Amino acid sequence: MRYFITFIICAVLISMSSCRKDFSTIPNFGSLEFSKDTVFLDTIFTNIGSATYNLKVYNRGNKAITIPKIALENGTSSNYRLNVDGIPGKEFNDIDILSKDSIFIFVETTIDVSTTTDPLYTDRILFDTGSNQQDVDLVTLVQDANFIFPDRNPISMKIDSLSFDGQPTTIKGRFLTDAELTITNSKPTVIYGYAAVPANKTLTIEAGSKVYFHSNSGLIVDNKATLKVNGTLAEKVTFEGDRLENRFSQTPGQWGTIWMRAGSKENEVHHAQIRNGIIGILIDSIGSTSTPTLKLQNTEIYNHSNFGILARETNIEGHNVVIGSAGQASLAATIGGTYNFTHSTFANFWNNGIRQLPAVLVNNFFIYNDANDQEITETRDLKAANFTNCIFDGNNNIEFILDKVEGSLFNYSIHNSMISFTDANNSFAGNVEMNILNNSNYQDIIINGFADFRNSRNEDFIIGQDSDAINKAKATQFNLDILGVDRTVNPAIGAYQSIIFD
Repeated sequence: MRYFITFIICAVLISMSSCRKDFSTIPNFGSLEFSKDTVFLDTIFTNIGSATYNLKVYNRGNKAITIPKIALENGTSSNYRLNVDGIPGKEFNDIDILSKDSIFIFVETTIDVSTTTDPLYTDRILFDTGSNQQDVDLVTLVQDANFIFPDRNPISMKIDSLSFDGQPTTIKGRFLTDAELTITNSKPTVIYGYAAVPANKTLTIEAGSKVYFHSNSGLIVDNKATLKVNGTLAEKVTFEGDRLENRFSQTPGQWGTIWMRAGSKENEVHHAQIRNGIIGILIDSIGSTSTPTLKLQNTEIYNHSNFGILARETNIEGHNVVIGSAGQASLAATIGGTYNFTHSTFANFWNNGIRQLPAVLVNNFFIYNDANDQEITETRDLKAANFTNCIFDGNNNIEFILDKVEGSLFNYSIHNSMISFTDANNSFAGNVEMNILNNSNYQDIIINGFADFRNSRNEDFIIGQDSDAINKAKATQFNLDILGVDRTVNPAIGAYQSIIFD
């Protein structure tokens, strides 16, 4: 026991001695080096904290040095916050750096745009004083914004949840007020939680508007409610996450979805970009064959962790639609319904894991377990799945699947389209719906053609001069492509006419 106690005492003494500064230093002589001369903190919204950025400070000399002072030029009034070698603050004294060593400085900021005269907020980190002083610039662009927050219970202080059809849910958010039912381009709109459009109301989003969603946030169009997105070619409407740093520009799953609930009606989305969510559009509304629940025109849907569009027994009419990468399917048209797409590009080059589904999946059934835990399959009528002048492409062998269960209608027609389809394992042998070459529902189909996308990894699906899609489309009423290029003569399959790449 005596030896054990002696061991513990020695260990404590060694630990204490290791915390002492046991090396000598010389004063800094103005020869610090930095990992960057300017720290750009990407654009932030007013009163919302930035991400943390780092700066590395090097002592390249052969002797340890002491920096007598590190401080923000604007002092304690600065909107920047520093952490120097694990110590938070805005001014630091006598900071040591060993020879051939370095320290980290971490930088954050929160800025109220109303307190600044210029949206470009700047400051400097000053190292040392006098003739030895060096500096690193700090630069941040701050944007004003409209914020939509969920309500909070004044007693429990818990964030309120939404109720639909009289039933409470666990979805955090609230219904929009009448004053919030028009979103303009005067400043960005940032949504926390789910913003819901009430029954018999219409949310109108004007051209050029930018809508940003926080994590676990999104937009819900309730039963009997309507969404009108009125973007134009010159002023698109954008929906994406609220992390504006460049490293988040292609990160999927940052927010939830735009959910059009069963019974929502007359929804229209024109000239929009929907990026980096979990599901771009989730649409459950049961529509008729004559009146689309959603009209989708000149719209791009990119980089969603699950689906670009997940449609369930609904009615969608789309033209000049581009749906890019998604972790499951770009478009899943499920449980029957009515789907009419013209001059659209479905291109799933997902590279964040293994993708089990094709770019486009169409089926007429759903599966659930009954009270006895028995698996039940029910079918619904697929009244129409019409694809004209469409591209189905991606990095899987098979990028278009019709999955039929007997018991309900299954109507489909695919004309003048280009389909990636290599059934290497003969998984669809004997499947009538997938017998592309010997099925009259397929007309003028190109199998495994070369799309010649400009940059599929960057969700750029403009086609080049070597594309097999050129001059293979049939004439339709849609004489302009998604970029406004005339396609009256020699129309190409897909959403784009071809261009000559630089």
